[in-house]
Amino acid sequence: MTGRFITFEGGEGAGKSTQIAMLAAHLMTKGLTVNVTREPGGSPRAEAIREILLSGRARPLGPLGEAHLFAAARIDHIAETIRPALAQGQIVLCDRFVDSTRVYQGMSGGLDEATVADLEQAATGGLKPDLTFILDLPVSVGLARAARRSAGPDRFEDDAVAIHEARRQGFLTVAASEPERCRVIDADRAADDVAREIAAIADNLIMSPANGG
Repeated sequence: MTGRFITFEGGEGAGKSTQIAMLAAHLMTKGLTVNVTREPGGSPRAEAIREILLSGRARPLGPLGEAHLFAAARIDHIAETIRPALAQGQIVLCDRFVDSTRVYQGMSGGLDEATVADLEQAATGGLKPDLTFILDLPVSVGLARAARRSAGPDRFEDDAVAIHEARRQGFLTVAASEPERCRVIDADRAADDVAREIAAIADNLIMSPANGG
């Protein structure tokens, strides 16, 4: 059994954390070892950078400065958490990865594609997810969900609605450009219905004999 790297992407309030927890529970019933992690974060140094980013203290640096901080956190996260887990045959479920940088700092933030690609390559060393779920739902629904679960908006939740809409379209653009990796999931449904669809797709990847299951 080889490790599998599955990422979850989407706008604010899309339900990534809920769906990751539900998929982890599903996979563990099959006897699989699951490593749940997140970006920015997932390792002690990356978690320290997360606090700087989400607090808004890095906002004056602009998209380029924030993108470099995301890349720095990603370097440590991959080295300390993701690669070791994959080497041990674990299933890594990650809340956000490179697609969020492409969308947040790139497509909706103004960084040019070449700069984003260079930072991505430098940070990941070519590591790519085996499967990415893009949880899609109307911006108004996502922001309402985020407001209910949060004591207050973080750096990215606080952006204008038009920016959130640009991010939604950005994720759909990513999915259309890499259909072999990305699966767009209608997240404007009951959590159990979303979870069943995600579990079926993940099972196909992980358990198929052709994929090392």
